[in-house]
Amino acid sequence: MIQKNISIIVAIAENFAIGKNNRLLFHLPNDLKRFKQITSGHTIIMGRNTLLSLPKWPLPNRRHIVITDNKQDNFPGCEIAFSIKEAVNLLQNEEEAFIIGGGSIYRQFYPLSGKLYLTLVHKSFDADVFFPEIAWGEWEEILREDHFDEKNGFNYSYLNLKRKTV
Repeated sequence: MIQKNISIIVAIAENFAIGKNNRLLFHLPNDLKRFKQITSGHTIIMGRNTLLSLPKWPLPNRRHIVITDNKQDNFPGCEIAFSIKEAVNLLQNEEEAFIIGGGSIYRQFYPLSGKLYLTLVHKSFDADVFFPEIAWGEWEEILREDHFDEKNGFNYSYLNLKRKTV
């Protein structure tokens, strides 16, 4: 069942690639600023590997929920959930919570999410982690901004999408 208060935020390549060797595929400073602006003051949900890939955690001004199957995990400043259902139950009073990765977490939350905040890089990349293929017809475009990154030499777009059935 779609949850209106669950949103996904992700940077993807044209081929839906999102990562390789537990690292992001591209470094876009403006995208990182956008991520901070959108998620600040909200709950972010991630898998264990995504948390461990962050340079420093917890990220300021955000509630962190980490989904793991390891009962021994303890991450200071973070809440632990042992299933998607348990994580969703922790969001009962949240206006909007953001799924921030990784690949398995995105796949499990994609059918539940009401909004997507995408950074779409207009280039394909070699990767070992991919975002689920987006059924574009199920989504309504709310915002689109096109940009060019001079440092990396590629175009990218910010897309905010709302699921049509929400």
